[in-house]
Amino acid sequence: MMPRTDGDPKALEASEWLDKAVEDLESARVLIDTGHPANALFHCQQCAEKSLKAFLTWHGQPFRRTHDVEEAGVACCAIDPTLAPVTSRAGVLSGFAWRLRYPGESYKPEAGETEFMWELAKAVLTEIRRRIPLEAEAG
Repeated sequence: MMPRTDGDPKALEASEWLDKAVEDLESARVLIDTGHPANALFHCQQCAEKSLKAFLTWHGQPFRRTHDVEEAGVACCAIDPTLAPVTSRAGVLSGFAWRLRYPGESYKPEAGETEFMWELAKAVLTEIRRRIPLEAEAG
């Protein structure tokens, strides 16, 4: 379900951020299921980042061009403190924006880590979607 945009450019942009967040979460799932944990972790980070940026955009709050999920989470909590339980945990995703993305990195995700991070990214997306008004369902 897409956020209401009603021709509002801010709402349209927030909707676009959410669309990209969903794509990243779906991409992460495919990568997990096909044995590519490093790339999956990158998309988990991207899902959380874009979800938080959707929330900030929805509320007309500017943000820096950064991959820092913790920073975006703090900005979101300034608007809605009830996001703190999920955003405080999501900061761990920040490093996956660059970690494992370049040659020479020796880190290997631990068993279950990728699935945990996917669930965390999904939780961020879910909480953000709960706070952005949705269109009434047809029917």
